[in-house]
Amino acid sequence: MDQVLLARTQFAVTTIYHFFFVPLSIGLVFMVALMETLYVAKKKEIYKKMAKFWGHLFLINFAVGVVTGIIQEFQFGMNWSDYSRFVGDVFGAPLAIEALLAFFMESTFIGLWIFGWERLSKKVHLACIWLVSIGTILSGFWILTANSFMQVPVGFAINNGRAEMNDFFALIKNGQLWVEFPHVMTGALCAGAFFTAGISGYNLLKKRHIEFYQKSLKLALIIGLIGSIGTALSGHGQAQYLVKTQPMKMAAAEGIWQDTADPAPWSAFAVIDSAKKENKFELNIPYALSFLSYSKFGGSLKGMETLQKEYAVKYDGKVGKGTNYIPPVKTTYWSFRLMIGFGVGMILLSIIGLYLWKKGRLEQSKLFLRFLPPAISFPFLANTFGWVMTEVGRQPWTVFGLMTTANSVSPNVSAGSILLSIILYVLIFTVLAIVMVYLMIREIKRGPIAHQAIDSNKTIDPFNKVGA
Repeated sequence: MDQVLLARTQFAVTTIYHFFFVPLSIGLVFMVALMETLYVAKKKEIYKKMAKFWGHLFLINFAVGVVTGIIQEFQFGMNWSDYSRFVGDVFGAPLAIEALLAFFMESTFIGLWIFGWERLSKKVHLACIWLVSIGTILSGFWILTANSFMQVPVGFAINNGRAEMNDFFALIKNGQLWVEFPHVMTGALCAGAFFTAGISGYNLLKKRHIEFYQKSLKLALIIGLIGSIGTALSGHGQAQYLVKTQPMKMAAAEGIWQDTADPAPWSAFAVIDSAKKENKFELNIPYALSFLSYSKFGGSLKGMETLQKEYAVKYDGKVGKGTNYIPPVKTTYWSFRLMIGFGVGMILLSIIGLYLWKKGRLEQSKLFLRFLPPAISFPFLANTFGWVMTEVGRQPWTVFGLMTTANSVSPNVSAGSILLSIILYVLIFTVLAIVMVYLMIREIKRGPIAHQAIDSNKTIDPFNKVGA
């Protein structure tokens, strides 16, 4: 058993699992804040019920996300101690700010929002949920600040074999951060929107609480379209930035072994032979890659073999001769396309849904409503494949150009210990998943009110235990 492979496997498992909850928390609390804003502005009770119902689902997700986030933090000290020693002075600052500022901000105002419905004024209570939403966004910002350093290291100096921060504001101004942050945040909006849309579509098919889920679905489709288009546009900007800063990752994502022609075609499909370093079959779209890379129908890209030679000259003195700087090509290539595919699916579903709404056929279109529950998975899959492409495509580096993955693992942790911890984590995650699914299904079955329809003259609000 290879220690590095096991450590990477464990980090992948914990990261992917944790990131199921992060974008949903960010996107769903934003949806809840919008619903409560509509309640305060329009003074209609249905929007209050929407904020409470979807807010309960957010709280379940948030709680499980906190637990998985704590487990995620353990990784750096357990399996990646050499990495932690090397970048701790830089990496620790944004993570500390995230914990002390953003997370405590979220936690404080979540408490005020939960217990303040009948104790705070409407506007103050509304401010609480918006501050929770802002807190989740700030939390994402600081985490991505740390991650951006791994992609494009800035604001540091090497002293005594360690990277030490010498310019905190350089971390914040990092160009990687400002292409990565909007991409992740708009992806989170998609997660919240399609989660809301999927549950709403299912209940409309069952003809439950029609008005409630109609309004929830319409709001979700609007945010879903904004989020999915925003994700596509910000992803385009991120890809162009990759061409400049991590050309090897971009070449792997496009399956480019040799330098391209000018203009460069985009590979829509390829049969990749990594051993022979060639593509046995390609389906190309002429000019498209040049446009995607440079916003013009001209320009070529370097291939992986050319970049391997350049990286060998530049980095072999640091990490050892003969290092293979080409990442796992098939994984990078296909995760990139799967991310794009699910993103396009979200755009199309949002447009179709809004068209049906405009034509007054949204609630009657059973075929469209049946698509919505499985579409809950689209943003989660797109987010996951996007991160796989981002992290796997950076190999063999943990910190690009400074430290390789092989040099980052804990030297005194055995492969057997890592394997045992992977098994334990999988068991913990399985239990957490079962608990979360049970709680979510229970809340969804209870619906926005207990036992009676929302438009009944006598309704019971299960959240306040008083008549609505």
